[in-house]
Amino acid sequence: MEQALLSFSQSTGIFDFMHSPWGWPVIESLHFLGLSLLIGSVGLFDLRLLGLGTGISYNFLHKIIPFGIAGYFLNVITGTMFLSSAPDQYLYNPAFQMKLCFMVIAGINMLLFYRYSFSAIRELNSETTLPARTKTFAGISLCCWCLVIVCGRLITYYRPPYHWCFWC
Repeated sequence: MEQALLSFSQSTGIFDFMHSPWGWPVIESLHFLGLSLLIGSVGLFDLRLLGLGTGISYNFLHKIIPFGIAGYFLNVITGTMFLSSAPDQYLYNPAFQMKLCFMVIAGINMLLFYRYSFSAIRELNSETTLPARTKTFAGISLCCWCLVIVCGRLITYYRPPYHWCFWC
């Protein structure tokens, strides 16, 4: 896996760019921009579903979700650049592995939210109390994305050798 990621990185020029003086800082800045777009929109929508900002309609806030989707895809691209240019620092890192787990949980949660709850809140006004199921989806989403941030920050503190990761 490491070799495949490195080969991809080297054949596309990502490796050379990431190891240039400006590569890592530029991509890190773009990664944080994507994260800000994601959390700024999805997090705000989740907080609204949990009952904050009752004067704001659900439909109005849902209009900013495309910014969160754009931020997510920006993070996938920049995250792939990080991973492929230094795979040994990520593949065996428990913080990175947990970050991916929380991202998967958030994704499944989002799919379930749109399958079981979103159509019902489209017709509601901003004063209507939401069902507990919808609030649960919002709480899980908010927790998962906060944990993604925490695990992302912890990646830099866990630079373990391969034998530290007991499940790798």
